[in-house]
Amino acid sequence: MNIEQIMATMQMNVRRIAALVAGVGATQARWKPDAASWSILEVVNHLLDEEREDFRVRIDFTLHRPGAAWPPIDPGGWVTARRYNERDLAESLTALLAEREQSLAWLRGLPTPDWSVTAVAPWGEPFPAGKLLAAWVAHDLLHLRQLVELHWAWTTAELAPFTCEYAGEW
Repeated sequence: MNIEQIMATMQMNVRRIAALVAGVGATQARWKPDAASWSILEVVNHLLDEEREDFRVRIDFTLHRPGAAWPPIDPGGWVTARRYNERDLAESLTALLAEREQSLAWLRGLPTPDWSVTAVAPWGEPFPAGKLLAAWVAHDLLHLRQLVELHWAWTTAELAPFTCEYAGEW
């Protein structure tokens, strides 16, 4: 596992996220294609809270607090409980970028982490620190895809009654 490459990818991913929300107005930021979907604003705030309360924290517990239970999280519940869709997109993005910088500084400061060390995940599975790191990088990609899908849905809704089939199959 090349930690330098992973950190470079994490830095690039947060820049990609920033690019995907650049120029998005308040209406589009809060818009959802349906009741079950998240808005762009909810995605950004989810990423922010995951950065603060999930991956970095759980890797730290796994590496430095053997046997300690991971702090509980509720990513799905936080969306409504923390009123993500009422926040300001620019402020949320700025906070996400700052948190990612803190995460990268923290990762750079780890002397010689043993990525194979495990903690017992809340669902009872032994979970290695390296698997958490891999999930962190992949989590960014899942939400980058989600942001692109939200842009597609917004664009196609805004262009109605015209359709976008000529552009190619989505």
